[in-house]
Amino acid sequence: MKVFDVIAAVLLVVGGLNWGLVGVAQFDLVAALLGAGSVLSNIVYSLVGAAALYQAIGLRGIQKRWNVGRTPALA
Repeated sequence: MKVFDVIAAVLLVVGGLNWGLVGVAQFDLVAALLGAGSVLSNIVYSLVGAAALYQAIGLRGIQKRWNVGRTPALA
């Protein structure tokens, strides 16, 4: 599952950077690289959306797998 976590995180970074470029510079890098409205750009947008859904639904499980949010035991 960690592989999916990493893939989802990479896709979210790609999507976040693209949205940042759209917001700041009105430049859609995915559309510029793959063509606006093309099948490939739609696949990238869909994968980014699926990654966000995966992260949102599985956040508790991801934290558990990566040992995040636990306080270390006192010795």
